[in-house]
Amino acid sequence: MGYFEMYQGKNGDYYFRLKAGNHESILQSEGYTTRAACENGIESVKKNAPNDDRYARRDGNSFSFSLKAANGQVIGQSESYTSASGRDNGIESVKKNAPIAEVKDKVTA
Repeated sequence: MGYFEMYQGKNGDYYFRLKAGNHESILQSEGYTTRAACENGIESVKKNAPNDDRYARRDGNSFSFSLKAANGQVIGQSESYTSASGRDNGIESVKKNAPIAEVKDKVTA
């Protein structure tokens, strides 16, 4: 089962990663200046993940995707994949894992 990992970067910003059951990162956030904003970002991923039209798929030398909220704002980015099928499997993993994922709080302060 997948989970969100929330942590604080060296720059003081808060981030989250969605990890699959095998602990591989499948979605990464941008930095948030507050913990509350980061928690809201996680809730937005949970809400928007099941909607296929919220994913922007990128092709080229590598393949990736981003997940967008209803207002078009990017709320998570994928890693790079070597194939379109790998990217599409990553999207399916986010759709399956995010809505029910628990949050593991790694913030040390």
